[in-house]
Amino acid sequence: MNPFASLSPALLWNYFYEITQIPRPSKHETAIINHLKAFAESKNLLWKQDGAGNLLILKGGSTGNESKETVVLQAHVDMVCEKNNTTEFDFFTQPLDVFVQDGWVKARGTTLGADDGIGVAAMMAVLADDSLVHGPLECLFTIDEETGLTGALALEKGFITGKTLLNLDSEDWGEVFVGCAGGVNTVANFRPVPEMIPAGYMAFKILVSGLKGGHSGSDIHFGLGNAIKILANFLYVQSHKQTLWLADINGGNLHNAIPREASAVVFIPAIHKEQIRIDLNIYADEVQRAFALSDPDISIHLESTEAAHIGYSAHDSVLIISSLVVCPHGVFYMSKSLPGLVETSTNLASVKTVNENLIEVVTSQRSSNEFRKHELKHQVAASFKIAGAEVRHSDGYPGWNPNLNSPILKTTKAVHEALLGETPEIKAIHAGLECGLFLEKYPELDMVSIGPTILGAHSPDERLNILTAEKFWKLLVGILEAVTH
Repeated sequence: MNPFASLSPALLWNYFYEITQIPRPSKHETAIINHLKAFAESKNLLWKQDGAGNLLILKGGSTGNESKETVVLQAHVDMVCEKNNTTEFDFFTQPLDVFVQDGWVKARGTTLGADDGIGVAAMMAVLADDSLVHGPLECLFTIDEETGLTGALALEKGFITGKTLLNLDSEDWGEVFVGCAGGVNTVANFRPVPEMIPAGYMAFKILVSGLKGGHSGSDIHFGLGNAIKILANFLYVQSHKQTLWLADINGGNLHNAIPREASAVVFIPAIHKEQIRIDLNIYADEVQRAFALSDPDISIHLESTEAAHIGYSAHDSVLIISSLVVCPHGVFYMSKSLPGLVETSTNLASVKTVNENLIEVVTSQRSSNEFRKHELKHQVAASFKIAGAEVRHSDGYPGWNPNLNSPILKTTKAVHEALLGETPEIKAIHAGLECGLFLEKYPELDMVSIGPTILGAHSPDERLNILTAEKFWKLLVGILEAVTH
């Protein structure tokens, strides 16, 4: 049963519900791409696909507008797959369990995929609605935005022909985006040699959970707790009180999500078993007070556990833990040109015990200033190299420099005011958008990014505001018509 059946506009919400029922993790978009191909064929629309897997669906202009300017609409088809620790869910096979509550659309225990499913749904609705007024349309559905922007990176020159592009991947209604940060990932690999734990040691599991998490670009300035940092700080203090052997550590998941949970299995001398419990209770109370406003549901739990008496030496354990403590996380610089905009930040995103000989740490740096982006990635790299890790950087992606004289910006602003009676804020976003990559291959593109309000993106708290989704649709339809004048 479609829980969105009563929502307006019906066409937009019906397609969004359709999308939520199709598994579409990053790098596994075959099902949604095939669905879009079948959709295009059912509407007698031409489509083509490039070598990377990006899909373009073409629609001619409405009657009398066949020769008007071509507009490119663009959204990515993949979604971030995050769930609560207590939620049993398979993102590769199961449809999302979506529902409506208090003016918001949500999913039970998982991400909703409104980022960027609502953009995909809007494009499908535009393609399906023959009552709309518009010039020729090129609807570009890109793949794998969330784990590296690889679809946009590999977009072929000449694949699109339009010179005006509307990116439908923003998450703040009432704001029109004309710029975004560039980014790069820094990955550290530790290769400690496991050893037998000496006699007289006892295993404990420490779990940090209940944090909100969020998008490492759009939410980084809220001061949300990072589960890995909270866990590492406790372990660091303990490693200096007694000999501590690290046996396992895991936290976070995606490079663009602030870690909500983290856990570690450690061995300490059995004679200190009561003291570590006391220390943990004191530490948990301090953390809960420190994050009372941003993460009121934070929990830190310790329990004894059965584990094979194999771990990493106290020396290696201290190096690994210390590097997580030293590794920077959060906002570094605010923009001087756009007040309130984060210029440069970094996210300590995940730590994984891949196997007994490999612990991998993933971090992500963002900045609209190329020098500071690279400066920060070197600082992050140094924090791990000093501890003996192997470090590598991703290729990264460029930012999108604002053009405040953009023709499509002027059109968007005018339509926003005329149709909705609201003057939008013109902004750049600290999150990464594919627009910067499009400009590398299509430097003549004139672009803006719009979207409804989405809160908690990249976390199981993700929710889409219903009222702003309707306004977003009206704005999109209005822009397409205005471009024909």
